[in-house]
Amino acid sequence: MIVGVPAEVKDNEYRVAVTPEGVRELTHSGHRVLLQDGAGTGSNIPQERFERAGAEIVSGAAEVWREAEMILKVKEPIPDEYEHLREGQILFTYLHLAAGRDLTQVLVDRKVSAVAYETVQLPDGRLPLLAPMSEVAGRMAPHVGARLQEREYGGRGILMGGVSGVRPAKVLVLGAGMAGMNAAWIAAGMEAEVVVIDRNLDRLRYIDQMQRGRIMTLMSDRLTIEQRVRETDVLVGTVLVAGARAPKLVTEEMVASMRPGSVLIDISIDQGGCFETSHMTTHSDPTYVVHEVVHYCVGNMPGAVPNTSTYALTNVTLPYALAIADLGLDAAVASDPTLAGGVNAYAGSLTNQPVADAHQMPWVPLASAIAGAG
Repeated sequence: MIVGVPAEVKDNEYRVAVTPEGVRELTHSGHRVLLQDGAGTGSNIPQERFERAGAEIVSGAAEVWREAEMILKVKEPIPDEYEHLREGQILFTYLHLAAGRDLTQVLVDRKVSAVAYETVQLPDGRLPLLAPMSEVAGRMAPHVGARLQEREYGGRGILMGGVSGVRPAKVLVLGAGMAGMNAAWIAAGMEAEVVVIDRNLDRLRYIDQMQRGRIMTLMSDRLTIEQRVRETDVLVGTVLVAGARAPKLVTEEMVASMRPGSVLIDISIDQGGCFETSHMTTHSDPTYVVHEVVHYCVGNMPGAVPNTSTYALTNVTLPYALAIADLGLDAAVASDPTLAGGVNAYAGSLTNQPVADAHQMPWVPLASAIAGAG
């Protein structure tokens, strides 16, 4: 199979979809890898390493998209890339379609086989291709919050860990999944006062056992969220419903109740965000203020640490990319229900129900879509 890796074009997105090690595995299996010139530069991976691993360097994005049978990307195509999408093409990337009606429609209209990293799901509910980026974003969140709490960024001027005789910042994390747990652990390591809220008692119990009481855990309900949001200095939203839009757990009224200079970090923004006042921002213009509260809603947080993120991402995506390349998409999903869950669109049909529900669009099960196309 011809595998194409174009350079990412989203604002300040420096990751690349494969490492030289990943290229070597693909070429060793007999596949061609077309890499756009300079695609790995932002991740500080020298192009010579890709070439030594067997990648063929292509000058422009158009050629990569035109020649490749499978496109490996990091982020969803932006409107400038829609013209490259074509019938029969396999697109393997983060898509977050529940938050993007236009892209969803384009993928269906152009009959692209779109496989989303974030909906590849194991039988126990874990999301193996989303986990490493959630881990990165979670670990970044307290650092972002600490910086934005500085007065020059509009914060309250509170040091995350406080000092002797002065209280530390209060950090509230909504969601105890991969991003939430990592955000809580790093914030606790910075000696902040940390509370995690979730409705999964087993996750809360795990955090409590691991941290031995250093992090307070609370069961999620509206009153608890209202009370805790009002008094927090840094609020981190990490709520996720696989494939679907994130629920709006924090209302505008709750945001208005917070103290001026408090900080909101919405890691869920890729899926629409879990705060009513959230809208997508970029690394070049990351914050805005509503009700005197600083909002940080960057949709590609891990793009700020692209070297770490690129390696973490390839570690988990490569086995699935190899399966698709070796077997073809139809045989790969037939042999692996986990991968099948990642197929959001196939041959002109939407095949993911949460995405369809988010946009009130028709959908069909993947098996039916494959049978119909055959």
